[in-house]
Amino acid sequence: MRYAVVISQTDTGYSAYPPDLPGVGVAGATLDEVRQLIEEAIEFHIEGLRLHGEPVPEPTTEAYTVDVA
Repeated sequence: MRYAVVISQTDTGYSAYPPDLPGVGVAGATLDEVRQLIEEAIEFHIEGLRLHGEPVPEPTTEAYTVDVA
């Protein structure tokens, strides 16, 4: 599965969340850190859902960037 992740710069670093997995979000000091943390958080969350017999949401969100002049 491939989940879209939104990464935003904050006053103290970066934050990230996958819109298709409510409640999952991380913050980190660097872009590399937040990317690693969100991957770990997604894997951990999905593992927990499966262990508890709960359905794993299908990824439905798509993202892209738009260049504006």
